[in-house]
Amino acid sequence: MNPLDSLSGEVNELVSSFTSTPIVGNLDTIGFTQYMFWFAVAVAIMLVLLFVFKAKQSASLVPQGRFVNSMEFLVEFIRDDMCKGLLGDTWRKHFPFIASLFLVILANNIVGIIPGCKPGTGTISTTAALAIVSFVYFIVCGIKKHGALGYAKSLAPAGVAFPLNALVWLIEVLSTILRLVTLAVRLFCNLFAGHVVMGTFAILASLFFEPLITSFSAIAVAQAGASVLWVAILLVIYVVEIMVAAIQAYVFALLSAVYIQIAESDEE
Repeated sequence: MNPLDSLSGEVNELVSSFTSTPIVGNLDTIGFTQYMFWFAVAVAIMLVLLFVFKAKQSASLVPQGRFVNSMEFLVEFIRDDMCKGLLGDTWRKHFPFIASLFLVILANNIVGIIPGCKPGTGTISTTAALAIVSFVYFIVCGIKKHGALGYAKSLAPAGVAFPLNALVWLIEVLSTILRLVTLAVRLFCNLFAGHVVMGTFAILASLFFEPLITSFSAIAVAQAGASVLWVAILLVIYVVEIMVAAIQAYVFALLSAVYIQIAESDEE
């Protein structure tokens, strides 16, 4: 039997396993899904690491150990690259928000790569919720800086005559709303696609190795040898997915900082 004959069925089952399933309750009213569970686990791990880091950091005036130095590097990276570099003098008040976004998404992305775990950010509902939080935050920042009417007017460039300025304003409003959609969809699609690819190669490795377990033959040995190739490719993809997990957290937090900077900008 050709192992590839059952691949489509296995992949369909893999994809269906990413559907939100309530652990408690149901999806029609109130339910606690597997994604909510793993989101809570990732946040708990992140908080434990931060508390341990703070305790170890406070124990000495000079940073000691790889863990403390690595965490300090991460915090400084968020501060300098995402906040100071984009937000200028207002970076301090936005740092907690940007850092929280980045760390929560990173923790969920990394936990989701661990075999047997699910990424809390692996469902569109979670990424949409994160996008809504970012969207509301930068809108509120714009209103605080310019006032509600001033922020609305700032969406259209000054010096453009009517009715062209009304058209530009409408385009900017739609563009601002699309930021919400792109933040949610980009994060979800990258994680979902990566996990499906990893799962597919894991299935290939198991399908090509299974015949050797049931019967010993030259064909079974050859197929088991092919599974080594699938495992090797899977390991490469695994490393890539770790990079993607970090990059997607960075992109989400960075774009949020950019949108805050645009909302607070004095330029019209």
